[in-house]
Amino acid sequence: MFSSNDSRLIEKLRDSVDIKSELEIILSKVQSEIDTLKKLQNSLNEDYENKKNNLAKLESSIDIYKKETLAEIDTIIIEKTKGFPWLTDAICQYFELLDLGVANYFDYKKWAAKKAAEAIREISKQKTKLRKSFLYSRNLLKYYEALFPWLNDFADANIDDTLLDAFSADELDEESDPVQYFVTKGEYEQLNETERNQRALDRYWKKKKTPWQIGRDYERYIGYLFESNGWTVNYQGIEKGLEDLGRDLICKKGNEVKIVQCKYWRVERTIHEKHINQLFGTTVEYFIKNTNFDESSTQLGLFPELLKSNNIRGSFYATCSFSDTSKKFAQLLGIELHPNVAFEKYPSIKCNISRRDGSKIYHLPFDQQYDGTIIEQDKNEFYASTVDEAEKYGFRRAWRWRGN
Repeated sequence: MFSSNDSRLIEKLRDSVDIKSELEIILSKVQSEIDTLKKLQNSLNEDYENKKNNLAKLESSIDIYKKETLAEIDTIIIEKTKGFPWLTDAICQYFELLDLGVANYFDYKKWAAKKAAEAIREISKQKTKLRKSFLYSRNLLKYYEALFPWLNDFADANIDDTLLDAFSADELDEESDPVQYFVTKGEYEQLNETERNQRALDRYWKKKKTPWQIGRDYERYIGYLFESNGWTVNYQGIEKGLEDLGRDLICKKGNEVKIVQCKYWRVERTIHEKHINQLFGTTVEYFIKNTNFDESSTQLGLFPELLKSNNIRGSFYATCSFSDTSKKFAQLLGIELHPNVAFEKYPSIKCNISRRDGSKIYHLPFDQQYDGTIIEQDKNEFYASTVDEAEKYGFRRAWRWRGN
């Protein structure tokens, strides 16, 4: 038999079991709630990641669409922006709408980001202004480059040096010996004529030159190569300046004529088809002006064969390479291409014999008559490397250095 104490102990044990059972039920419910919350959290995280990925895909799609669309309409922009400024506005508005679409997404997504949306709209306004200015300026530049391909020659030039170089020749004293610009006053007075002329020539070649001056020396070098092979060369580009019609050299030998264009560019640059077209056009113009040709009776497509049959050919010399498209144009139009022809120092003193009285005269590269002087090696005319060499063969410096 149980005592009263034992009975109370048994009751307490029963109460403890009931409490434990209730606690287990409560814990089970709590665990169930925790599991439900975890599932909800995972679902929210998954939804967040999906939204995030969708936003990234949307932004990526917009970027791709922008690039593809810009590539498709880039030609229109280049050709029409100059004549139709409204097209620039339309393009800018198009991209602005794309930006606003992204802003609207932030406004209306499940977890709206109002501040981000407003920031995007403000940035979009600034981008629109900058894009409009950039597009107009870029395509205006391309428009002018298309009209005047020779502008590319000055792409790397300092504009101040170029302008100074273009106009400084007119400001020099016509009665002054240009040797004075390469030697000091004391050297000019103390050295004899041979020594000071040679010193001036040495300093001419060591002098830092502008891109225009380097281009001029390159034309002279290519002309020298032609003259060394028996061609008579007219330095059209240097003599005529901007009126040269894209002909740097006109070279003749027998009944052959070569219209030569020269480009002294950095080796990493590339000559494109517009330069080939310009050379072909100026070669055709030379053909029309210098042959008995009835232009009203000939189609444009026949010109390459007409030029060939008349021994007139365009020839392009460059220190860099030609694009694949320009090579195709050159082949079709009959233009000779000479890529990667580097400039080399050459004998630069022109020793010429006067046709009028037989006087033997030499010209330094900075003398007035230098580029107008034609060297014909079959008439005992030649290029000398030094003043001593020229004088050894009986040549004297030209009296007239400058002047009109």
